[in-house]
Amino acid sequence: MTNTEKSPLKIIRPKLPHQLNTLDLSNTIISDRMEWVQSVCEEQEISYVTAEKILFDQMQFRHVTFSQVSFPNAELTDVVFSHCDLSNIDFNESVLHRVRFEHCKIIGMDLTAATLRNIVFQDCAGDYATFRFSNMKQVSFENCSLLKSDFYHSEFTKVEFDRCMLNESQFSGASLKGIDLSNNEFFNLGATLEDLQGCIISPAQAILFTKIFGLVIKE
Repeated sequence: MTNTEKSPLKIIRPKLPHQLNTLDLSNTIISDRMEWVQSVCEEQEISYVTAEKILFDQMQFRHVTFSQVSFPNAELTDVVFSHCDLSNIDFNESVLHRVRFEHCKIIGMDLTAATLRNIVFQDCAGDYATFRFSNMKQVSFENCSLLKSDFYHSEFTKVEFDRCMLNESQFSGASLKGIDLSNNEFFNLGATLEDLQGCIISPAQAILFTKIFGLVIKE
């Protein structure tokens, strides 16, 4: 079953050609504004790189580790990351279109002020990831650990969280109206009553929020 079939968001999958060229980025000197298209990177480590405004177009990364990597203002279109380690990677102010992260470590990933369109995070470890001030449309988080992640003042349009760990995540200033949190797990959430207005929650979560906000239920 495709993601489009199973997701009510009908997220558009990355558009990849049938054949991709093999690319070795581990031995490449990466600098600002470099571009890579229609390629696959496998079993590589990309380390200690800082480059602005790079472009990845129709790319697939499999079992690639990004260590001490900063790619601010990058553009990623039709890209798949599978079983990759992107912990602490900096995609600050980047633009991502039709990108999938499958079984990836995205712990501490920085997507501050990024633009995300048709994005799927599936079975990812994303604790402490930063999405603050990001603009998201057609974005799905599926079975991800997002403990203490930061969505401060993010803008959500057709965003879903499905079976995610959200404990102590920060949603202050981000409207959760229409977002279903009922099958996600958390014991505390950084959000105000205004942020939660129109949010869909379970009965157990409703009781939890009464405790968080110090409300008293009179029998």
